[in-house]
Amino acid sequence: MHNGNPVDTPMDKSCVLSKELYRKTEEEKKRMTKIPYASAVGSLMYAMMCTRPDLCFAVGMVSRYQSNPGPDHWVAVKRILRYLKGTSDLALCYHGGSLRLVGYSDADRSADRDERKSTSGYAFLL
Repeated sequence: MHNGNPVDTPMDKSCVLSKELYRKTEEEKKRMTKIPYASAVGSLMYAMMCTRPDLCFAVGMVSRYQSNPGPDHWVAVKRILRYLKGTSDLALCYHGGSLRLVGYSDADRSADRDERKSTSGYAFLL
């Protein structure tokens, strides 16, 4: 991933992951067994929990497919890694003065193709 081009968002807006994208052919199965998918997702979860809450949605999406990932799932994980590369020099800076808390939320009703569950998210700005 040292040579990957950085991206501005952890997940492409047109990215739709599902169980249907799992490894289907024997060649894909063999190739995917050599890819450290679960290890990469675990590392992303650690980063998400400790210092990178901006990864929550994207990591939550790719973590659903750890038992049987396909090539498209791996592409999504690599995009998150490219996002980390592009944002490694950013930081939060808090300054004195008046603070105003603003919150936003959104929900995606039944967008999970596999389980037909909803996904919701929220952001609070300080």
